[in-house]
Amino acid sequence: MTDGREGITLDKEILVQYCEMKEEIKDLRKRIQKLDRFLENPPVVADIVKGTRRDGTIGPIKIAGIPEPEYVRKQGIRERYRKMLELKEAELLELTCQAEEYIQGIEKADLRIMFRLYYIDGLPWVKVADTMNRMFPKKKVPYTEDSCRMRNNRFFEKL
Repeated sequence: MTDGREGITLDKEILVQYCEMKEEIKDLRKRIQKLDRFLENPPVVADIVKGTRRDGTIGPIKIAGIPEPEYVRKQGIRERYRKMLELKEAELLELTCQAEEYIQGIEKADLRIMFRLYYIDGLPWVKVADTMNRMFPKKKVPYTEDSCRMRNNRFFEKL
């Protein structure tokens, strides 16, 4: 954690950026899976042309096959997505370390847990509250979705 107002904003930005990058990686994986499905089972296109058959008669002939230019183009796109995914995963690993270091610098243990559940694990506030209540069953006032969100907001407002 760094000193000064700009550093603190930057640290919160690391948490937000971490969440966004996780979503970007999910999106890249979905795109790769979609291309994999296409390449495993490409559509067959067909057309009927007039020409000479094997037996020497002239008439309609059905031609079917895979559209090669589209197939090759999608193979190239898939490879570019895979390279992008590798780079994003390496970047995410670095961001994970930065986010964990920032969270570790927070004084209160329950707030650290909340931040890990929300920012690192990607749980919605309602699940964070439920998990916190299971972790701390003897707490007088139970955690709620709103109380967890407000503690998060207050933490960053104080900074």
